[in-house]
Amino acid sequence: MIDALMRARTFMPRLALAGALVAAVGAAPADDRAGRLNLLHLVPVARFSVAEAERSGPPPHTVAFRNESTVGVPPATYAWTFGDGTRSSELNPTHTYDAAGAYTVTLTVRTVVGPDTSKHKGLITVGIDTDGDGTPDSRDLDDDDDGLEDTLDPWPIDRSRTIAAGRFHPYREFAARCENPRSGVNLDGYLWPDRPGSRLLEKHWQRSWSNDLYLWYDQIADVEPLAYGDSDDDLKEYFQVLRTTAVTPSGRPRDRFHFTYDTDEWEALTRGGATAGYGASFALLAASPPREVRVAYTEPNSPATEAGLARGAVVLEIDGVDFVNATSPEDVAKLNAGLYPSSVGETYEFVVRDLGATAPRTIMLRSAEVVPDPVQHVDVIPTSSGPVGYMLFNDHIGSAERELRDAVASLEDRGLTDLVLDLRYNGGGYLAIASQLAYMVAGPSAAQGRVFESLRFNDKHRTRNPVTGQRLAPVPFYTETIGLPAANRVPAGDPLPTLNLPRVFVLTGRGTCSASETIINSLRGIDVEVIQIGTTTCGKPYGFYPFDNCGLTYFTVQFQGENAKGFGDYPDGFSPAGLPSIEGVEVPGCPVGDDYRHGFGDVDEARLRAALAYRETGTCPVDPAGSSRAAPSRADGQAAPALRDGVVPKSLWHTNRWLHAR
Repeated sequence: MIDALMRARTFMPRLALAGALVAAVGAAPADDRAGRLNLLHLVPVARFSVAEAERSGPPPHTVAFRNESTVGVPPATYAWTFGDGTRSSELNPTHTYDAAGAYTVTLTVRTVVGPDTSKHKGLITVGIDTDGDGTPDSRDLDDDDDGLEDTLDPWPIDRSRTIAAGRFHPYREFAARCENPRSGVNLDGYLWPDRPGSRLLEKHWQRSWSNDLYLWYDQIADVEPLAYGDSDDDLKEYFQVLRTTAVTPSGRPRDRFHFTYDTDEWEALTRGGATAGYGASFALLAASPPREVRVAYTEPNSPATEAGLARGAVVLEIDGVDFVNATSPEDVAKLNAGLYPSSVGETYEFVVRDLGATAPRTIMLRSAEVVPDPVQHVDVIPTSSGPVGYMLFNDHIGSAERELRDAVASLEDRGLTDLVLDLRYNGGGYLAIASQLAYMVAGPSAAQGRVFESLRFNDKHRTRNPVTGQRLAPVPFYTETIGLPAANRVPAGDPLPTLNLPRVFVLTGRGTCSASETIINSLRGIDVEVIQIGTTTCGKPYGFYPFDNCGLTYFTVQFQGENAKGFGDYPDGFSPAGLPSIEGVEVPGCPVGDDYRHGFGDVDEARLRAALAYRETGTCPVDPAGSSRAAPSRADGQAAPALRDGVVPKSLWHTNRWLHAR
């Protein structure tokens, strides 16, 4: 997905520094039609329309059909059935109906990726009165004027209700029937498929779409769409009720991943490889005054590294505003703007205190396009029981394919006895990269020919992917390069190096999410021992395809990933053994907070130190940080806990799993 870097729009996360953390949404890599499966850009979408005046009339009745399909990957073929026994393969056919009746029209679009079908029941009515009210259909298609056509309305003369329990029309019958139809083309150059409609039709699309594709569709309360108004907020509010209210064993909502996004912004996000920023990822350790934000890590050759910023530095002021104690909305807005610039070229004055320094210093940071370096600090640590590899892996993006391959190759001939894989800040990305890395750790004897992950949709879709139409097949442990899109793209088909390890130590934090959790789950599925050092992971075994309708892109949980043993139920994440209260699935290991006092790969860094100790003794050190090491001071001068996790916001792309079409 990262053939080119986004040059136009970037979207960075915002923090409500006076209170809670707002959902982080940021720039994402550019779309690649040979890359991840994205409904808007790869899978064909069949859509068509008919002018309102041509939907009914006396015989003979001629109708011009307008093809509004999104092809994705051309070329495409079109198969029309008009409901009277006739067919056409034209792009925009015109058809004449000679006999009275109500006709269902179907269009199937087929490309090399697969087919998609749009079916409109009773779309064309010729010479009849469908609802029997004495008004010809040519003049009355909605008797009760509730915005829902009689052919779709269970009570066509009762405007107080529009749904019947357990009755759902196919969501494609409501697709692109918009209160405010868009004109023009999308970023791929295709015409928007919108046609005149209503907010009610948009809500009916949400209802039918959720019933068909939502993983827990049978746990949705079936709410009457008329109970919600017609504003933008009402539309989004209705969507929020179309999800399960179940909770996880820890008491959190099972579905925390249900949201909408403006389609224009989402399309721009899918084209971003670079991020407008400084190349410093900030960890929010205290959200309310006295606040504390430290640098978690930096990207090489970025404005942050040029200014000498490094892990552990604490932010004290931004443009003269006291970062620790400011409370006014105006000051908080300035702090947000400075931490997360929204465009390239913004300049802010920071007062920071570097790790180990007693006095603060002032630096100027100017935002630039920053391309993340996903694999850093690859090293071998000599120990009395053999060499131990260490690798910090931050993002499952396209460029990681080459970097991971090269990193493992550099470790392959070192005779490693163990590997410490640092995923504490890795929120996800390409599932294929997770599969490759897991294979390189386990090796062919353990992983080749085995299931890495299977996707389970709801019980309506047991054998086929309901979005792509393809037969469901497990994701394997990939043994070769794929050639994922990236500036440093590798050729496809090269064998991957392997370490052939029976176990792996994984360093985790609350930001270890999605595709990173899949590495843990899938290795456990083939009996590779995983030792977890850190804190509980985020708990996201789920995934979705984005769907656009009328200018909003909808995200709802559609599948769950399961390992070779059929396990994928970790909505509270994975927890290392020894926590006072186990939140997620318990994994052998040690609970250790994040240590901002040491760099990555430093044997005195608390999580790495605990991993090295555990591999020697099989037990967790009493004090993983070392009792002789003083705790760092907080920004307000008060003593702070030595080890704790912070929130490191990442973009939508970097906190989800994305599928790749081979």
